[in-house]
Amino acid sequence: MHSDPDTVKPRHECGVFGVFGHENAALLSYYGLFALQHRGQESAGIVTSEGPGHPFHVHRAMGLVSQVFDSASLGKLKGDRAIGHVRYSTTGSSTLANAQPLVADTVRGPLAIAHNGNLVNAAQLRAELENAGSIFQTTADSEIILHLLARQAAAGEPLAALRALQGAFSLVMLTPEALVGVRDPHGFRPLVLGRLGDAHVLSSETSALDLIGAKLEREIAPGEVVVIDEKGARSLRPFSPARPAFCVFELVYFARPDSNLGGGNVAEMRVEMGRRLARARPVDADIIVPVPDSGNYAAQGYSEASGIPLAHAFVRNHYIGRTFLQPSQMIRDFDVRVKLNLIADAVRGKRVVVVDDSIVRGTTARARVVNLRESGATEVHLRISCPAHRFPCHYGIDFPDPQELLANRMTTEEIVEFLGVDSLAYLSLDDMIASTGWPPASFCTACYTGDYPIPVGEVSGKDIMENGRTRSGFFTAGAPGLFDNLPA
Repeated sequence: MHSDPDTVKPRHECGVFGVFGHENAALLSYYGLFALQHRGQESAGIVTSEGPGHPFHVHRAMGLVSQVFDSASLGKLKGDRAIGHVRYSTTGSSTLANAQPLVADTVRGPLAIAHNGNLVNAAQLRAELENAGSIFQTTADSEIILHLLARQAAAGEPLAALRALQGAFSLVMLTPEALVGVRDPHGFRPLVLGRLGDAHVLSSETSALDLIGAKLEREIAPGEVVVIDEKGARSLRPFSPARPAFCVFELVYFARPDSNLGGGNVAEMRVEMGRRLARARPVDADIIVPVPDSGNYAAQGYSEASGIPLAHAFVRNHYIGRTFLQPSQMIRDFDVRVKLNLIADAVRGKRVVVVDDSIVRGTTARARVVNLRESGATEVHLRISCPAHRFPCHYGIDFPDPQELLANRMTTEEIVEFLGVDSLAYLSLDDMIASTGWPPASFCTACYTGDYPIPVGEVSGKDIMENGRTRSGFFTAGAPGLFDNLPA
C-alpha cells in the first residue's frame, strides 16, 4: 500500500470511464473524468481507437484532468471508442509510468486497461509472471492484469485470466473491436452502465453520466463482464458466486453525493446517517458545524433530527492543487488552514457540534479543535457519521498502517484527550448500514471490524492458471479479436 504521511484524509482510490460508439468519445471521456476527479488527483489519461486496423491514440500525464488535457491533446485522440482513468496510488508509486490507462500489444491486437481497486494476491501473481518471463514497466498492480490478459489472449481465452485475480477490481478495457467492463465477484468498487443515444457508457459513478447527458441503464453486477461492440452489449458471468462486499465507505465518504448507488442517492444516505447519529448520540449545543465537503450532508441530518441550527463556520478553499513543497510540520499546519478557514464570529461564545465523516490519523481534527478554541467556542463536541476506523483497507483505499489509525492505538477516552474535545461519538455499524437502505449483508466493513472478505495473500494464480491456459475451459478460442466469440 502506498501511504503519504502528509495525507490527513483517506485517499480516494481511482475512477474509470469508457465510451463506445460516439464520434466525440474523447471529449465525452474528458468530461466524464472531470466528474470523477474526486476519485483521483495524481494523474489522468485517455486512450481512443478508430476501430480494427488502426493504432491506439494515447494521452496520459500527471496532474488534474484540467491540467492533463487541452484542445490540442484532445484533438489527437481520434475514434468513436475510448477509456479514461483518474488515479490515486494505492499500490505503486506516484509516477507517470504508473499513470493509466495502461496499453500493450498482444498477439490478438492492442489492449488498454484502466483499473479501480487493489489486488491482494498481486505479489504472488507478479512473481509467477516474472518467473515465466514477463517484464514489468510499472510498479502498479494493474499491470499484472494486463500481463495475464495478454498471455491468455495467446491461448484464445483472454477473460479466463481474470479468474486468477483476488481482491477489488472494477475494470474498463478497450480493444479496437470492443469496450469491456468488469466487476469483481465481491463487487467492492462501483461500476455503472449508461446510454447516450446509440452509444454505450461505462463509469465508476452515475454523476459522470449526468454530466454528459447519458441515461443510467443499470449497475454492473458483482462478477459480471459486459462486452460492448458493434453488435451491442453482451453480459458474461465467468466467476463463481462470492459474498457481497461493496465498500460501505464509498457511501460514507468517497462517492459524490449526487451519485446514485444501489438504487439510492448518496446524499440522502448521508443525511440519514446524520439523523441517526443525532438520535443515538445527542448533545446540548448551540450550533452544528459541518466539516466541508464530506460532512455537509451528515451535519444537515444531525441538525434536522436535533433541532440545533446548522452553521457553515468552516469555509473550504476549492482551488488547492498539488504542492511542490516538501512535508514539514510548518507546512502541515499551513495546509490545514489553507484548505479550511474558520469564521470566528460564527462560533464565538457558542457550544459547537462538529460533524465529520471520519477520523483517520487525527491530525487535522486536532488542528480544527485548536482553531475553534482560539476563536472562542465554549464547548467543542465531535460527531462522526461512521464507526471508528481501526483496521487498514486492502481493497483500494489508502488507509495507512494500522499504527497510524488513531482508533487502532487509542481508546475513545484517549482520543477525546488527544483531540481536546469535550466529547466524541461515532455512528454505530448497524445505524450506518441501516442508513443506506441496502440489505445488511451487502457490504465490506473490514476497516471497522477487521472482518476481511478476502484475507491478504490467500490465493495464488497457480490454482487457476496452468501453462498459460485456464483449467476450467470456460472460454474457447475464436476470431482474431480479443473478445470475439465468447459464450453468451
